[in-house]
Amino acid sequence: MKKNAFLLLLLLTLSTLSFAQKNTINVASYNLRYNTANDGVNAWPNRKENVKGLIRFHEFDIFGVQEALIGQIKDVAELPEFAFIGKGRDDGKEGGEHSSIFYRKDRFKLLKSGDFWLSETPDKPGKGWDATCCNRICSWGKFQDLASKKEFFFFNVHFDHQGVEARKESGKLMVKKINEIAGKATTFLTGDFNSTPETEQMKAIQGILNDTHEVTKQPPYGPEGTFNSFQFDAKMDKRIDYIFVSKDIDVLKYGVLTDAKEQRYPSDHQPVVVKALIK
Repeated sequence: MKKNAFLLLLLLTLSTLSFAQKNTINVASYNLRYNTANDGVNAWPNRKENVKGLIRFHEFDIFGVQEALIGQIKDVAELPEFAFIGKGRDDGKEGGEHSSIFYRKDRFKLLKSGDFWLSETPDKPGKGWDATCCNRICSWGKFQDLASKKEFFFFNVHFDHQGVEARKESGKLMVKKINEIAGKATTFLTGDFNSTPETEQMKAIQGILNDTHEVTKQPPYGPEGTFNSFQFDAKMDKRIDYIFVSKDIDVLKYGVLTDAKEQRYPSDHQPVVVKALIK
């Protein structure tokens, strides 16, 4: 009887481990740096294959990108296993930078999607508060994980880099919109927030979602900072790119990747990656 009980316990343990491994999700946030010839050797045509190779090698399942122009979106979409959602911030179509979400077509089913702008009028393109440079957009989707059958919301955003008030108000707007759209449902939020963790806008988001850097079961891997300015020896001590999750998501590990080729990074931001499990 003891032997049978041991075998049963072993089978249950293996079954639990198999379920967990099968249902973990590799989530990432990656600011791709927009395509401009002014970047010279670091211009997008010289980087795009390295970006695609990084995504594939590290086996991203679902990820948010920032600063991507439509041509860059289409380049990443050359990875045939992925589909994407998200509109251009300038016209709500393809114009300007995108905060698109890429997801594995054989793993996730898109149930619903939308976009809103970081401004006093979030339903239409426009600048918000003291932002002077650019429209800012958040794209979101509701997905079903075909492996676990669980449903979740995924938001991806890029906060303004100049407007102090715009960043503060964008934090408040994100909390409001996540509550309106997702409610208490399972939620991921990725993005370049141009904000360090102690700022008012980050504290607002931390009020409803967990910062994966703080709740990872393994210690955070890689540098603290996420911006390199295309400098291989950058100090990288400022964390401005994040992945947030709702309380019903376990963060098994968190990392800031430093992949480079010939001492050149694929972007001026490091990708942030987590392995997550929806409880």
